[in-house]
Amino acid sequence: MRGPSIEAPVDAPVLHTERLLLRPHHVSDAERWFELQSIPAVRKYTVWPIRSRRSSLRHLKLRTQRTKLHYVDDFLALAVEHNGELVGDVGMQLRSVSAAARCLEVSWMIHPDHQGKGFAYEATRAVLEFMIANVGALLIVAVVHPSNAASVALAHKLNLHPLPGAVDQTIFVGTDASVNARQ
Repeated sequence: MRGPSIEAPVDAPVLHTERLLLRPHHVSDAERWFELQSIPAVRKYTVWPIRSRRSSLRHLKLRTQRTKLHYVDDFLALAVEHNGELVGDVGMQLRSVSAAARCLEVSWMIHPDHQGKGFAYEATRAVLEFMIANVGALLIVAVVHPSNAASVALAHKLNLHPLPGAVDQTIFVGTDASVNARQ
């Protein structure tokens, strides 16, 4: 037993939005994943180190295994695909399993060539709707670097609100009701 868990595990979905396919990562994404991780503008707002092709492949292989939420701190990663091309990633981490305060942390990343088109909102919104319905999340959290204007704007658009925090991060929170109210 790994500790506290939700009632039943939730497997990574395959979701279709108007323009996107959200799916578990595949090893066949390796070249595009390496490209995405190698972009300084992407790494700037992550804690990821500079990776070689080999270490990027190892990282991707880990993400291909992140397909279930059941226990506290489980992480689920979904590839964001547009017209057959990997353009980003949405992640969910189960932070609390208590039915009264079940909490998910959400993260997102979109390739700079595809930013400004609403893909991050479309993808994150679809994943949040699925997770709220299937995990029973009551609280949603996103940790965003305060100088990442696009992600700060996205957090607001998702109806998440900033909490006072450390200088190097802004913590946004919302409830299932506030996120669902933003249609």
